[in-house]
Amino acid sequence: MLASEYKEIEIYMLNQMRDSAHDKHHVYRVLNFALDIAAVTDISDPDVLLAACLLHDIGREMQFSDINICHAQAGGDMAYEYLLSRRWPSGRASHVKECVSTHRFRKNNRPKSIEAQILFDADKLDACGALGIARTLIYGGQVAEPLYLLDDDEKIIAGGGGEEMSSFMQEYNYKLKNVYTAFYTKRAKEIARKWQKTAISFYDGLHMEITSNYENGAKKHLTALLERT
Repeated sequence: MLASEYKEIEIYMLNQMRDSAHDKHHVYRVLNFALDIAAVTDISDPDVLLAACLLHDIGREMQFSDINICHAQAGGDMAYEYLLSRRWPSGRASHVKECVSTHRFRKNNRPKSIEAQILFDADKLDACGALGIARTLIYGGQVAEPLYLLDDDEKIIAGGGGEEMSSFMQEYNYKLKNVYTAFYTKRAKEIARKWQKTAISFYDGLHMEITSNYENGAKKHLTALLERT
């Protein structure tokens, strides 16, 4: 790919990005991960991979405005139309569309080509380790998601998650801790294993600190004070 073409695709991407958890820096990190993986993987079309990485989240704004829209599907359609306008052959534009539309974690829409699998892996690596936790917390703040929820016994609710009631602690157990088994490429698996320990340590430490706060405060001292009055 010519540097000028890369720049034009990059500019188009930058004009679509509004989400701070899925901002241009996320895109660049995904691109960097993909380049790292591709360096030790046999791929058929590097230009398709570059374009797909740059364009993979351009549908985010549509999903943010309407939760019934899948940003991967919308982004794939947008990427296809954009690349056709750039006079890409329809076959290569369709390949980019496939990469973009299958990068989201869905069991019924798995990436088939090696370029699509690399993009999938690169995107999931940005959900691993400290980076993944930081991005999840940023996104949670955007949609007013709490850090944690408590049950009737003031214990942290760790199960559930998804589209129902949700907190960071639930999201970690529902999604983040499971992402480490979802990779296709050997290189991505190697990177993920290194970062998994950081994520586990953070979650366990946060769980311990919140639990200790309630046990040493409300359950112990507040109860005693209320009994005396």
